[in-house]
Amino acid sequence: MDNTKDNSNTGSSDSMEDRAEALDAHARKLVAVVHEGRGTIPEDQPLLVCKPKKVESWRVFKIMSEFIEGFDTIRRYGLAATFFGSARASLGDSVYEEATQLAAKLAKKGFAIITGGGGGVMEAANKGAFEAGGSSVGLNIRLPHEQHYNPYLTDKLEFNHFFVRKVMLTYASEVYIYFPGGFGTLDEFFEIITLIQTGKIRKVPVVCVHKSYWEPLAATIDQTLYRENHTIDERDEDLFHIVDSVDEAFEYILEKVRFL
Repeated sequence: MDNTKDNSNTGSSDSMEDRAEALDAHARKLVAVVHEGRGTIPEDQPLLVCKPKKVESWRVFKIMSEFIEGFDTIRRYGLAATFFGSARASLGDSVYEEATQLAAKLAKKGFAIITGGGGGVMEAANKGAFEAGGSSVGLNIRLPHEQHYNPYLTDKLEFNHFFVRKVMLTYASEVYIYFPGGFGTLDEFFEIITLIQTGKIRKVPVVCVHKSYWEPLAATIDQTLYRENHTIDERDEDLFHIVDSVDEAFEYILEKVRFL
């Protein structure tokens, strides 16, 4: 029995050593690629394609740089709320006004307000935080047709890669707030609830504002995904919460964030 125990321990130790050696090898390779990439960034940067024929050292360097800058930015803020919603909402729209009001109320409670840095709901949320004297952060994306920063930011960062920006928006906050929006908003919504469902991030509050927009989607999720096809569990329908007013959203957020 002693021999068996000794062999088991040795095997475990060997496995850990092998794992450490593999990680060291990956680290050395990454350092070499990043070092090479730093000096080889082309002036005309081609688009990322599926399965490139070779490792593009300059692109690895750019991606790593964006991750480092992104994490350096979001770590400066403790309590934070990320707002999502249509970039097409304009001044005077009820959605714009409500996003402004909610962001202002949260900023006064010490939340940094984080958005994609553009117009519409993003601008509205940053405006609310800015005018309330709070931290107003924009994580923008560089696009072929320019997407300008809104004028209400106290801190900002621009990304080349959507997936790096998404990681920053995903890991930045204690609550995620969704106003009506298009494909980008829905993409971020399903990204967050999938990460919570699969245990990749802790269960943080996900608040959807405007019942007229979100309840039809929730009904489809309930009927098609859960009842008819059983592709989700019933408890997965509790991963997000729908509200219909700024006050309702604010009270729910304060109640839930206290327990994080």
